[in-house]
Amino acid sequence: MIERKKAVVLLSGGVDSATVMGIAKHEGFEIHCLSFFYGQRHSIELSAAKRIADTIGAAKHLITNIDLANIGHSALTDNIDVPKNRNIRNVAKEIPVTYVPARNTIFLSYALALAEVIGSSDIFIGVNAIDYSGYPDCRPEYIAAFEHMANLATKAGVEGITKIKIRAPLINMTKAEIIKKGIELGVDYSLTHSCYDPSPGNLACGRCDSCLLRKQGFKEAGIMDPTKYGNYSGG
Repeated sequence: MIERKKAVVLLSGGVDSATVMGIAKHEGFEIHCLSFFYGQRHSIELSAAKRIADTIGAAKHLITNIDLANIGHSALTDNIDVPKNRNIRNVAKEIPVTYVPARNTIFLSYALALAEVIGSSDIFIGVNAIDYSGYPDCRPEYIAAFEHMANLATKAGVEGITKIKIRAPLINMTKAEIIKKGIELGVDYSLTHSCYDPSPGNLACGRCDSCLLRKQGFKEAGIMDPTKYGNYSGG
């Protein structure tokens, strides 16, 4: 029996990471998912991540605790209001207060450690440089720089055992293109969660950047958004 290649997939529970997991499965990888509780106010996304991992058929799903709330300075981890009703066309033109300092660098570092331990050369991440919220750690040059660093920083890389590849298949896709790709691969988006500021009953607010990008993506893709939106004003 031929052993399948293993992939580490960073799984947040949203549209992008669910699609990336679908791509990794389609490519035949044995999937090892990695999610994080980092003090985010929308930690309900971890329940979504578990549902996705179970449904798509991950070999393993790890949830790791990191206290980024102790560092703060983000609307996702600190006592700062999540922006609402922003003009979606201007979302990527500035770095918003929902940016979590060094988040993707921290997440990818954990993924790199896991990849080295399980003997994987492929790390999948759902970053996007088109329909994104202006985050600096979602750009192609950042992904290329981390991949270069990864191969300098690991025993496997230095000894030439394996070459780490940071796989960002959505990097140049619009949200509509991502959703269409996921539907093609059989991804069930009703399992996902995108809202940055859900209600106490975990309904999506429909007005934060993440909700607006999601709604626009489904509309442009011509596909019904399965999300239930509430009238929660935040708090």
